[in-house]
Amino acid sequence: MRVIVAEDSALFREGIVRLLQDAGHEVVAAVGDAQALVDAVRGRRPDIAVIDVRMPPTMSDDGVQAARLLRRELPDFPMLLLSQHIETTNSVPLVSTGAFGYLLKDRVLHVDDFLSALARVAAGGSALDPEVVAALINAQNTQIARLSEREHDVLALVAEGHSNTAIAARLVIAERTVEAHMRSIFQKLNLPDSAESNRRIVAVLTYLKSL
Repeated sequence: MRVIVAEDSALFREGIVRLLQDAGHEVVAAVGDAQALVDAVRGRRPDIAVIDVRMPPTMSDDGVQAARLLRRELPDFPMLLLSQHIETTNSVPLVSTGAFGYLLKDRVLHVDDFLSALARVAAGGSALDPEVVAALINAQNTQIARLSEREHDVLALVAEGHSNTAIAARLVIAERTVEAHMRSIFQKLNLPDSAESNRRIVAVLTYLKSL
């Protein structure tokens, strides 16, 4: 894949670049601020961008704001955001647009997990850090509170971007059991019959509205 890396810490930026190159990806640009990110994406049209949430000029949520701008200009462009701490208010809503991931920076140290998330997002899927999902699941709303503990586990893995097959492997259960849990989740969240992929997205969004 052709990747742009946007990270203000030179050391961390170069570490990600080296990791991606070692995995066989081409890093077409490595930048340190939000405007440089936007310019690089517009000029080079990579397959995906890895973006730090906090970057110059304000060191607040400039990375997120750049991601929102790019999403408006390029609706299908894959982006994987990285953050030192869990900051969901402005980042997580982008999940609904697809081809989006949000990981804590520590996850980069788990190379296989990071590269797997990168591949899922580049393919148009989603990837949420397990710690982000754990933070979200602690916030209650009426619909989510109706789910069983196991259904919470299944929906959390759906939110991370895993397929039914992968969820079955993670939870050491049969795939048909995962399918049964998903049917129950759809029913409890009052999601009408429609395309399976659409209902999964709506279920995840309902889950994330617990913010």
